[in-house]
Amino acid sequence: MTEQTTGDQLPPTHVSRLTFHGPLGEERAAGFVTRLAATDPKSVLDIGCGWGELSLRLLAAAPGATGVGIDLLARDLERGRTLAADRGLADRMEFLEESAAGTRRGPADVVLCVGSGQALSDAPAPDQFGEALKELRRLVNPGGRVLYGEGFWERRPHPDELARMWPGAKPDDHLPLDGMVEAAVRAGFRVEWLEVASQEEWDQFEAGYLADIEVWLAANPDHPEAAEMRADADRHRASYLTGYRGVLGLVYLTLVPVA
Repeated sequence: MTEQTTGDQLPPTHVSRLTFHGPLGEERAAGFVTRLAATDPKSVLDIGCGWGELSLRLLAAAPGATGVGIDLLARDLERGRTLAADRGLADRMEFLEESAAGTRRGPADVVLCVGSGQALSDAPAPDQFGEALKELRRLVNPGGRVLYGEGFWERRPHPDELARMWPGAKPDDHLPLDGMVEAAVRAGFRVEWLEVASQEEWDQFEAGYLADIEVWLAANPDHPEAAEMRADADRHRASYLTGYRGVLGLVYLTLVPVA
C-alpha cells in the first residue's frame, strides 16, 4: 500500500487521451473533413460538440466557414476554446454552454451530430432517433450536409448481454442498421455516405476513455476518492467487454436534405 496522497494529487477530470469523444479514427475523420469541406460550407453547427475537434478540423479545411458548438459540459467547452486559440481559429469558432433542445442556432450548411442525438429529443428510444433526425432536417440549409453518428445494434443482444450493459438496457434502446437508415430517409434525407466504426476504433476509444483514470488509480490507490472511482472504472470496462463489445455499433451517416 502507498502512503496517503496529498491534496494536489487530484483525480483526473479530462479524457486527455481521446482526440475525439467517440470511436473515430484519424483516417475516417480525414475522410469526413474532405467530403464536407468539398461542399464549400459557410456555416457549421456542432450539436453536443464536446471540445469540437471535428468542427475545428473542418474550419481549418474550409477557410470561408465559421462554426458554433453547443454542449452542456463546461470543461469540454473550455478545452475546445483552448484548442481553437492554439490553431488560430478562436475568431471563427464559438463554443456555447447551452441545451440543443429546440435550438435556434441553425440553419447551417453543415450540421454535426456525432453521438449526441439525445440532445435533440427526450423521446424514449426508439422514437428518439426519428425525432432527432427531424430536428437535424430543420437545422440544415438546403443543399447542405448533416453528419449523424448514432449507435445501432450489430445484432439483437441476448438478455444476458443486456444485463451486463448500462443500467436498464433494453432491446429497443437502439435500432438495427437498416432501421437507422430508414429513419433518416423518413425524416427527409438521402444518404450520401454510410460508414460504420470498426472494432479497432471502438477498442481505442474505450481504452482512451479510461486511460487517465487507470493511471491515476495505479499511482493513488489510497486516495479518499479512489475506491469509488476504481469501482466505476471496473464497472465500465466490464460493461464493454462482457456486454456491448461487438453488439453495439456506431454508424456515421452523411445526409443530404431532400429539396
